[in-house]
Amino acid sequence: MTHFRKIIFKNGLRLILAPQRSGLAASVLILVEAGSEYEKKEINGLSHFLEHMMFKGTTNRPRVGQIAEELAALGAQSNAFTSQEFTGYWAKVEAKKLPKILDIVSDLYLNPLFVPEEIEKERGVIIEELNMYEDTPMRKVQDIFLSLVYGDQPAGWDVGGTKEIIRKLAREDFVAYRGERYVMPGTAVVVAGSFNEKAVIKQVQKAFAGLKRRPVQKKPKTRERQRAPAILLKLKESDQGHLVLGFRAFNIFDKRRYALQALADVLGGGMSSRLWKRVRDELGAAYYVHADAELSLDHGVFGISAGVDHAKIQAVIQAVLEECRKLRDEAIPEKELQRSKDHLIGNLILGLETSDELASFYGGQEILTKALLPPEKIIDRMNKVTAAEVRSVARAIFKSKGLNLAIIGPYRNRAMFEKNLMV
Repeated sequence: MTHFRKIIFKNGLRLILAPQRSGLAASVLILVEAGSEYEKKEINGLSHFLEHMMFKGTTNRPRVGQIAEELAALGAQSNAFTSQEFTGYWAKVEAKKLPKILDIVSDLYLNPLFVPEEIEKERGVIIEELNMYEDTPMRKVQDIFLSLVYGDQPAGWDVGGTKEIIRKLAREDFVAYRGERYVMPGTAVVVAGSFNEKAVIKQVQKAFAGLKRRPVQKKPKTRERQRAPAILLKLKESDQGHLVLGFRAFNIFDKRRYALQALADVLGGGMSSRLWKRVRDELGAAYYVHADAELSLDHGVFGISAGVDHAKIQAVIQAVLEECRKLRDEAIPEKELQRSKDHLIGNLILGLETSDELASFYGGQEILTKALLPPEKIIDRMNKVTAAEVRSVARAIFKSKGLNLAIIGPYRNRAMFEKNLMV
């Protein structure tokens, strides 16, 4: 049985401890309820920009580059990330050096300086990051897909924002937004790997003790509006067409999420999946093709992604739709379903071998749902998924009125994709 412990301090800060008794490393992950879905239109991209600035000096480490130098001297791996609904800061190191990285990561989280000159420098870095994604259609098509599904509301905005907004953000915006979102009830600290529990609790409590409990604001509710299939084309001269064909699903609290995972794995979960065999092996039309579900606090999508031969893009779209229809209209053979469940469970177990992945496993659950399920319970729930439940989920989401197709490539004729876009 996997052991973990959750502590909630008086100021609302949550601490999750996930020890690995035989591990040689330890990880610290700090997560906060701040992401693009918490932003207003005029500051879209600030959550991500703020994440960058947290590494540019603190009151205790004011020199630019000092944080990176200290982490490197410890032999640590470290990074940060921003998503639609949370931001994370993490570091991983040899177990005996855990107190040092905990001090560094908590310092950058608690005491950023936001020096105006450094904001100006990092502004250019952010813009170049946006340019890089524009030149990476395999990734950019995911952003286009979300903008198609959700339109002009936070769930449909790019996490990185736009270059126009990034150029306007000022120091006051960083200070105000951080003061609003970086509050203790909206923050979770996760420590995973090999460590002394009593020492970690004491260190975290001391580091965050001076911060009072303040209310955390909920994000705006996502609006769901769609009555017919929708298409969004982005013209780009490229050697491949990159597409996401997907459907509206449900939120992360829905009990059907395990059946949805199984559905995604059967359809496009690897080399034995139906779409891999159909699109790659039979049609020879793509190098990558996969299906997955992204479930959030109040919305969710199920998407099939592929990078395909221009001459075969219509055949690929039709093949995807045909496979969706089959899963909606026919029960999955028990042997195939069991193979997918074993695949999902195996990936879960293998993914928890390292301390950083273990921290992400518990931290991701905590920051979104405020409830923790150990691997054993997730495995048990996955094993109980039936073919009837998978088909029921397929029938619920594979509907034409919730169908969306986003494509990047040298395509100008929208009508060629509109015909037969039904499931």
